[in-house]
Amino acid sequence: MSTFPNVRFRFAAALALIALGATALTGQAQRRTRVELFFPNPPGALTLKCDFHIHTVFSDGLVWPTVRVDEAWREGLDAIAITDHVEYHPHKADVSTNLHRSYDLALPTAKSLGLILIKGAEITRGEPPGHLNALFVEQPELLNVTNNSAAVEAAAQQGAFLFWNHPGWKQPFEKPVWYAEQGEFYDRGWLKGIEVVNGDEYYPLAHQWALDRNLALLGDSDIHSPTGLEQAPGGPTHRPMTLVFAAERTAAAIKDALLARRTAVYWQNSLIGSEEFLAPIFYQSLELKNPEVAIKGTGTVLLQFYNRCPVNFELERDGALAEVGLPRTATLWAGRTSLLQLTGKSSSLSETRSLALPYRVTNLKIGPARALPVELRIKVAFSP
Repeated sequence: MSTFPNVRFRFAAALALIALGATALTGQAQRRTRVELFFPNPPGALTLKCDFHIHTVFSDGLVWPTVRVDEAWREGLDAIAITDHVEYHPHKADVSTNLHRSYDLALPTAKSLGLILIKGAEITRGEPPGHLNALFVEQPELLNVTNNSAAVEAAAQQGAFLFWNHPGWKQPFEKPVWYAEQGEFYDRGWLKGIEVVNGDEYYPLAHQWALDRNLALLGDSDIHSPTGLEQAPGGPTHRPMTLVFAAERTAAAIKDALLARRTAVYWQNSLIGSEEFLAPIFYQSLELKNPEVAIKGTGTVLLQFYNRCPVNFELERDGALAEVGLPRTATLWAGRTSLLQLTGKSSSLSETRSLALPYRVTNLKIGPARALPVELRIKVAFSP
């Protein structure tokens, strides 16, 4: 008796199982979705959303490296640096202390998702000098030396981009202190940036130091648990991010931009950075749907602004106009069209005028106590 029917049956059954497995994998892949965050590109650059301070089980984190990559992709990031501690390995009884291992495990997943993965390490010392992250290091094991300066110098000799982490951590009232060690690292040209935001903490003093000393502004999650578990109830649904304005979408371009201090910080419902970068983000995010309007006498008109940015722009009036009255405050809501009411001031004016409505965006910080000044330009046809 022929065995071919049994062979055909087994072959058909195998195909069915493969199909079922493929369907399960396809369903699993489709459940992985990405939040797309729209930040406009400044002239001649790309705006890349980055987190340069995250941890895995290969130091004191609670997450496998591939999971960190998947989290970042889901949350709309373009680049991350896994910065496990050089000296601190509380899980060493269960995982390797090889300082390359977390990067090597994460890299294939990052490539498959189109995420830029940067090799990094956290130099972990007491206060002072505290903790520093070294990005773009190829031999992080060379940073594991006793002397603080020698560890930082070893990173600098590898061409690392070095920045000071959570400068207010373990300081009285979370207020950063610029110690002699930071002065040494800065004077020797090693210290290139500083976290003005770490997790849910914003450090105005560190922000001012960055302006005074031409340090790159960074905002990072410093995440240890799975994403979402470290966020306070009712808080923002996104992690802090460093916006890097890079010439292209590569690790090398990110490094060049960091060294040139072409960065800003996205934190909670705020952007922190220079006017050079925040102004284009503001203006390119807005679409005024009715740029030409008419006001009769002391009547009113409603301007319609669509905001593509994930940040709600909080406006505060910054002056007055002779022709129209303006709201003292207004919010241009993220992903929505918001109304701004103008009221005519003259019952006899009869002409068309171009106006610049003066506002400050209070949650776009160009300094610790300085909001971005903006002008909303419209054309108004006045009639008696």
